[in-house]
Amino acid sequence: MVLWEGKAVTLTNWAGNTTFHAKEVHHPSSIDELQRLVAASAHVRALGSGHSFNHVADTTGDLVALDRMPELVEIDSAAAQVRVSARTTYAKLAPLLHRAGFALANLASLPHISVAGSVATGTHGSGDAVPGLAAAVSGIELVTADGSPLSLARGEADFPGAVVSVGALGVVTALTLDLVPAFELRQYVREGLRPDALGHFDEIMSSGYSVSLFTDYRDTRVWLKRADELTDPDWYGTTPADGPRHPLPAMPADSCTEQLGVPGAWYERLPHFRADFPPSGAGDELQTELLLPREHAVAALRALFAVGDRIRPVLQISEVRSIAADDLWLSPFEGRDSIGVHFTWIKDVAAVLPVVELVERTLAPFGPIPHWGKLFTRWPECPDRFRELVRRLDPDGKFGNDFTRVLLGE
Repeated sequence: MVLWEGKAVTLTNWAGNTTFHAKEVHHPSSIDELQRLVAASAHVRALGSGHSFNHVADTTGDLVALDRMPELVEIDSAAAQVRVSARTTYAKLAPLLHRAGFALANLASLPHISVAGSVATGTHGSGDAVPGLAAAVSGIELVTADGSPLSLARGEADFPGAVVSVGALGVVTALTLDLVPAFELRQYVREGLRPDALGHFDEIMSSGYSVSLFTDYRDTRVWLKRADELTDPDWYGTTPADGPRHPLPAMPADSCTEQLGVPGAWYERLPHFRADFPPSGAGDELQTELLLPREHAVAALRALFAVGDRIRPVLQISEVRSIAADDLWLSPFEGRDSIGVHFTWIKDVAAVLPVVELVERTLAPFGPIPHWGKLFTRWPECPDRFRELVRRLDPDGKFGNDFTRVLLGE
């Protein structure tokens, strides 16, 4: 039980599979108040939009929600950058950028998530030439363990370790993001992609600005987001969807962004889901994602198809995306172009975890790294330089929790 709005409540994540253990939840309304709170706390963590599926944001100490902090969106047109408060969601940010003639190079499937939480966990969209959301960060501002502010900019020595940091270095208060000129995309859904089409994997994934494969390891559909019209009626042996589709075949498509090749603004096409609808399945799911080097994509997918009969009983849908490399130490894409294999499971932890372990064993030969906000059981080796940065900025482990202690090998 924690205190929320002055009342004792049970606080859970978005999916309801994780209960937070904090003794109290705080809602600072200014940077000064946040600094005093952090300085006085023995253990503290920041809570984003609650869309993680594990205990990455948990603490037995003080939990900080930034929902009462001033919301900040400062666009610098000359520098093509925006300074944005940590609590801001992409759903709020994107239309403001578009009206100013700008865009972000990438967006995740859900626009409902906060900028800081997305960046800290290595969240991404899809696109052969487009890195994850954290790669857009050119500056980061946070409150460190003694309550003092710290600002880091791209090019500084500690910057690559501070962006994707799973909250282990402090409470992020603002981020500066690189912008690109606003653009339009069309979204198509193609059905009936045959398993033998994996031989054309690179061509398929490079056929649009952003491409996703949705599969249950038996039937596969392609979400294709591209600038120009798709005119090939037999594109890689597929057929065009005859109406809007949801990634889950049995679900109505009302919550999905517009399809059927209708052109629209980048922020209304890159996400799969609309900002004015509840996200995805409204939490009735669990998620896992493993990120692999791009060169292993076809072999890894064939290995998963081979065990598809064992995956399907607890699977709602799996999504395959491509992500360009970045240089951030804890990023799953650090130094390698990658493929993300995402699993949306039924909401039954006991039934799902053995299949997560099966997937991890199946993909182990290909060097997978987990998405830090999803369910996983195998931990990759933490970079020594990130461990050193944590020890230097948080020597007493104020921002540590069970998640970071396992990650850091403690």
